[in-house]
Amino acid sequence: MFPQEVIRHKRDGAELTPDEIDFVVRGITDGTMTDGQVAAFAMAVFFRGMTMPERVRLTQAMARSGRVIDWSGHGFKGPVLDKHSTGGVGDKTSLMIAPIIAACGGFVPMISGRGLGHTGGTLDKMQTIPGYDVAPDITRFGRAVAQAGCAIIGQTPDLAPADRRLYAVRDTTATVESIALITASILSKKLAAGLDALVMDVKFGSGAFMAKVDDARDLARSIATVANDGGLSCSALLTDMDQVLGRTAGNALEVREAVSYLKGEMPEPRLREVATALSAELLVLGGLAADDGTARAAVERAVASGAAAERFGRMVAALGGPADLLEKTDVYLERAPVTLPVFPQRAGHIARMDCRAIGLVVMGLGGGRSRPEDRIDGAVGLDAMKVIGDLVDTREPVAIVHARTTEGAERARAELLTAIEIADTQSPAPPPVLERIGPTR
Repeated sequence: MFPQEVIRHKRDGAELTPDEIDFVVRGITDGTMTDGQVAAFAMAVFFRGMTMPERVRLTQAMARSGRVIDWSGHGFKGPVLDKHSTGGVGDKTSLMIAPIIAACGGFVPMISGRGLGHTGGTLDKMQTIPGYDVAPDITRFGRAVAQAGCAIIGQTPDLAPADRRLYAVRDTTATVESIALITASILSKKLAAGLDALVMDVKFGSGAFMAKVDDARDLARSIATVANDGGLSCSALLTDMDQVLGRTAGNALEVREAVSYLKGEMPEPRLREVATALSAELLVLGGLAADDGTARAAVERAVASGAAAERFGRMVAALGGPADLLEKTDVYLERAPVTLPVFPQRAGHIARMDCRAIGLVVMGLGGGRSRPEDRIDGAVGLDAMKVIGDLVDTREPVAIVHARTTEGAERARAELLTAIEIADTQSPAPPPVLERIGPTR
């Protein structure tokens, strides 16, 4: 079998056989396929697509390209569960969901990614916590999950190495948006992580990679179908990203907001609903709740009782962070030296946000990266964000900029004002969760 023949088959629209797909994944992993051949394969899939059986086989082969974690020897007395998001602005729900699920009896070995472009990364948020180890060895990772019920870390080099190389090629060849390849990329890592169930948060809107709801729905269906066909219980929620999720955007600021929620302080309603809906869905998938209503009640108890906050604190300590982070959050999380309120130029109701532009404001402050090697400033960002439908006037800020310099703050203020539209009449805010996609319950 030759790489160029498999590429030709896909280029001409053929359905690849399981052996052909296994051959390609081996070639990607061991280097027998050149970067040019990997790029040609990705481009052929981008234009020709893949059937569901092809996607299942590609996902499974990529998952088996490295280590597949077996949690059976760790003594977990509950299901191994996870949540994954396609990325957005102000999305700190992973920091909330992992300890909630742990408090409800699940075990969450969450392998997360860094932000790239206008979207924030869970790993970048966790790295704002002093001493927190985002790259532990598998022994420490397992011990942290056993002790706290959850651990949030980065992808280890031996998990799905085929995905790491294929993604790097896709990123430089304009083939990132292939639904088949996105599906395999996400799920190969999740299958390798040894999960019992997964809930997907597939975002749509101006701040999401899938701006159109139909594209997001296609991706959600692909992920749910391939996961379940591959033996992983999975469903997806379509969630709105036409505005910032919560009141903050920026790494340390988002950690503060997540900790505030876990400690029982009143969160922004949309953020609370997305976190609750995803947590409840995962509890039902994992067999820890019989239905959505029972699961939502369990989520509320986990937060109100302080159990979820306690799990978060235990996780931070188990991975090298301060044991008293919950009590001294402001002591440990850095604050930017310059803050600047952003006052609207007219009174009215917030009617629309260009959420992608707002993500780029944070990025321009130093809170995001345009290249993987860029260094992030964890302290900068936006706080006290208003949401669509809010009534504002010229004496109350629509947001507060946290910046390293006065010049940076002023620039961010001007950019933010162009990203927010104010109207005389109130527009109904879009629902935070549009629909569920997955197997019938």
